Amino acid sequence: MDYYLAIDLGASGGRHILGHVEGRKLLLEEVYRFSNSPIRKDGSLIWDVDLIYGEIEEGLKKSGKWIKNSRADENKLRSVGIDTWGVDYVLLDKDGKIIEPVFAYRDSRTEPYFKTSLPYEELYKISGIAFQPFNTIYQVLSDRAAGRLDKAEYMLQLPEYFSQRLSGNLKNKEYNEYTMASTTALMNAEKKIWAEEILAKLDLPQRLFKPLREPPYDIGCFSRELQEKTGVNARVVMIASHDTASAVATVEEGSLYISSGTWSLLGVVGQPILTDAAREAGYTNEGAHNGRIRFLKNIMGLWVLQSVRHELNDTYSFAELEIMARETEKSAPPGWIIDLNLSRFFAPQSMITEIKDEYHRLGKKIPESPGELAFSVYSSLANCYKTAILDLEKITGKEYPAISVIGGGSKDSYLNALTAKYTGKTVFAGPAEATAAGNILLQMQAAGDPAVKDGFSELVKSSFDIKEYKERR
Repeated sequence: MDYYLAIDLGASGGRHILGHVEGRKLLLEEVYRFSNSPIRKDGSLIWDVDLIYGEIEEGLKKSGKWIKNSRADENKLRSVGIDTWGVDYVLLDKDGKIIEPVFAYRDSRTEPYFKTSLPYEELYKISGIAFQPFNTIYQVLSDRAAGRLDKAEYMLQLPEYFSQRLSGNLKNKEYNEYTMASTTALMNAEKKIWAEEILAKLDLPQRLFKPLREPPYDIGCFSRELQEKTGVNARVVMIASHDTASAVATVEEGSLYISSGTWSLLGVVGQPILTDAAREAGYTNEGAHNGRIRFLKNIMGLWVLQSVRHELNDTYSFAELEIMARETEKSAPPGWIIDLNLSRFFAPQSMITEIKDEYHRLGKKIPESPGELAFSVYSSLANCYKTAILDLEKITGKEYPAISVIGGGSKDSYLNALTAKYTGKTVFAGPAEATAAGNILLQMQAAGDPAVKDGFSELVKSSFDIKEYKERR
């Protein structure tokens, strides 16, 4: 039996999830989990990529042992795929050595480079990427100013770097993976190639940017050194290595989706939309696994509730906060919401203080109790979804009757119910492990696995418990 391993790296933790097909179901098994976060060094936020890679190796050892301990001798690990968050990258010299440090996207070094010689309106018409302070383009401009690009031969985004390291080939990199490249604001969204006009205008060395290739594709097997360390060998596959691109592979084409977690990514898969209306509404155009575009909006997600809970000294579980929020809803004043997409909620020293200050600014009742704070976050987030969907339907000229909520946030039944209530649409929640499932489905596609020869939809439907929520009347 063939096993496929999804290595899902997040900005706060990583997981190794094995997948295989039995009957008509894709079965997933988490075999390793580790914590991950940027570290502060010399005043900057950076990633310790050696530490992360060490955890990847440890998870490979665990995965190999898990497969060997399974019931059939013929079971084998067929391939591995790595997905991560977007925008961050590693610079390598001609010998494949890292030009340190590897900066984390929340580092503040980008601010002086927001105003470029290419006006943002013009940049959007080419790349289709909404402004975010952490966008790759501003990180690269910071590196150029610091002289870090002078010796650089390759720019590998994080999943590319770790995948190439598995194969032992950090030199002679042939391609950049399409979905990750699309997040940089340096790609032409319509042509699906690096935007030469942007690179030239900003005086960025074109040698860093290799031809783009659409996933999935094979880049080799484990290096001999890695095989000896882990006791396992497999093919390394470049899947849709941006985590949301992998997650969206589980959504039926044409559906409106919310990839719900620390961030909420709301959108549809189709063709790029580079209009002024799209730009003004904060929509972005990023790559999907089938060479298409994820037209989506980044919305503040459950990070807000996580922050509130942490400031309450983690006294309450998420389940307890949900119960208190439901109780608060019964007596909450109408329109008791705020806009959680305001920049003040991005990385505040105190999320609770910012929430209270915004209610005070608007002249609304200030939430005080844990239940009121939780309800304010839940209801405000659901209202953000409503606003974003109204914008989306106006921009696309289409009405979407239902929403597919995928990712870890799909398990939050209260948020799902409020989303149905605020948007007036049916919500289908699941799979929770959408990123790992999509990662594995793409590996199966690369392997020519017969279980996905007709696409992913039927296997997803038969494998995962999808819950339905409708507006209460």
